[in-house]
Order: sequence, then C-alpha cells, then structure tokens
Amino acid sequence: MNERQRRDKKGERDFHGSLLDCERSMVDHTLVLSSWMLPQRVVPWEEAITLWYLGKVDVLEEYDAFVASPSIVVAVPAVVRLRRHVAGFRRGVKFSRANVFSRDGYSCQYCGMKKSRAELSFDHVLPRTHGGRTGWENIVTACRPCNLKKRNRTPEQAGMRLLRAPARPTSLPIEPMSFGGREIPSEWRGYCLVSPSAA
Repeated sequence: MNERQRRDKKGERDFHGSLLDCERSMVDHTLVLSSWMLPQRVVPWEEAITLWYLGKVDVLEEYDAFVASPSIVVAVPAVVRLRRHVAGFRRGVKFSRANVFSRDGYSCQYCGMKKSRAELSFDHVLPRTHGGRTGWENIVTACRPCNLKKRNRTPEQAGMRLLRAPARPTSLPIEPMSFGGREIPSEWRGYCLVSPSAA
C-alpha cells in the first residue's frame, strides 16, 4: 500500500468511523460542483468532509454546524468544488435513488405528478425479470400508484406512457429539485438555478 492509499484509508477512518457531536439541526447533504462550477451531484456531508480532508475538493460554503473527530473540529460543508486534475476521482453523477429523483425533478415519469421523496419510488422500465438492469438508462422515478399499476411489466404491456426516456445525466439538474420535499438550502442558491417556487 503506497502513501496515498494509506492517507485515503486514514481519512475514511477519521471522518466515517469517528464522527462526534454533530448538531441535530444541520442540513445533511452537500452540493458538489465540477471544477467549472457546475452542479454535479449531492452527497452526504460525511463524504464531503472526507473529500476535503483528502484534498480533492475546496469548500466554498459552510453550514452553521460543526463535526468533531478526536483530532479536529470542522464546519460542515454546504458547497464544495472539485479541484482540477484530481487523479483517481470518479467523474460523472453517481447513480443513487436520491440522484434519480433529482434528475427527474421529483416527478413521476408516468403520470407527471410532483411528489415528496417519501411518496416516490424508482421503477425499472424494463423489469429485472425481463433482463432489465439497475442503472441510469433503465430506472425512472415513479409515484407509488403508478408503480403498483405497472407492476412487473413494461410500460407498453401495462398500457402506460413513459414521459421521458431515462438517460445518464452529465450534471445534477438542480433547478427542478425540491430536495426531497424540502427547499434547496440557502447556501446552495448562488451556485444553481432555483425556480421561483423554491426561492
């Protein structure tokens, strides 16, 4: 194991295994910008702190909340930017349930209704029993009634119309995002477009 790998492992232990005294009122996600200052994805604050510790991001905005490890106390990052020429950092938007909801604007891709995160699920357009994979190109946001109606069928078999074909995003579409039914944190507003209803 080389020095960089040892440092990466140490960072993971310090900020994933030994987090202490985090304020309960804090916002629990961090907005990640590309090196060109474009919204790229949303990550848990623990991951953002680890990226900062490893020198992979610069912190642009902080929440009014702090987290302590045995050796350091830091403000929780609200917005971070990827540094240029960071070797080994994965590019692109990470596939996750939250990022699928964000890509689709927290709207069901069958009926078009906008819902809170608790009212949504994700759906395999081509069911897994038909060979469908769990990835950007085969997963869409669906409300629970539409998901129950579709069941283990393709949209054509269920007589349902898919409003938009799923695709891998190149950046996180912040403008329509309601952040799981909550407003976008105020610390993010200078870095992304915000619809009037969320302002």
